[in-house]
Amino acid sequence: MKAASVMTTRVISVAPDTSVREVARILHINRISAVPVVDDGGRVLGMVSGGDLIRRGREGPDGGGSWWLSSFVDGEPARSATAFPERKARDVMTREVYRAREDTPLEEIAVLLERNRIKRVPVEREGKLVGLVSRANLIHGLASGAPRRSAPDDAGIRDAIMDVLKRAGVSTHLLNVVVSDGTAYLWGAVESRSENEAVRAAAESAAGVKRVSDHLFVLADRVRGGSPAE
Repeated sequence: MKAASVMTTRVISVAPDTSVREVARILHINRISAVPVVDDGGRVLGMVSGGDLIRRGREGPDGGGSWWLSSFVDGEPARSATAFPERKARDVMTREVYRAREDTPLEEIAVLLERNRIKRVPVEREGKLVGLVSRANLIHGLASGAPRRSAPDDAGIRDAIMDVLKRAGVSTHLLNVVVSDGTAYLWGAVESRSENEAVRAAAESAAGVKRVSDHLFVLADRVRGGSPAE
């Protein structure tokens, strides 16, 4: 199985001159832990994670505690722009980025993540960002029980499902679809039960799908149940 089979293709990214306050807001509202920093040509310049924000905050001129932690109250970003130093993504990003290609085997990506103690790698095509493979994506691929070489039609089935979701206006940055031997495995989060049903229906309607294995959870249910979203 290759990176293209499990990668998230709708990647949330930021520009080098995006303020750290805006980066923090993007991480918070999208429930993600890091974003790639991409230039106008689609080239990945670095990665910014919550850890980068915390560490760079400790390196501030006042020598105090983390402005990242103190700028949040009850899980919400502080409203005042002065809560964040006037710094940009390029000032806090990790510049050493490990990368993969669409045809990189998952086994190689797993070794890359483990060896370098990282949680995700950008996937590039001709030097431009086309996707992201995280630890979660790898787990999903392995949990799907996919063979080392996917059936010839699996990639096309996945593309068809993702295309249907995008054309239907479904936000896919919290979703991942893995297709193995004609079975479509749905992972991640959706905003409502009706969206859950729509995603499942889209997968079931894709040509070549033999079965749908639905592992989606509804964010609203998690909030009402008191469990934080992952």
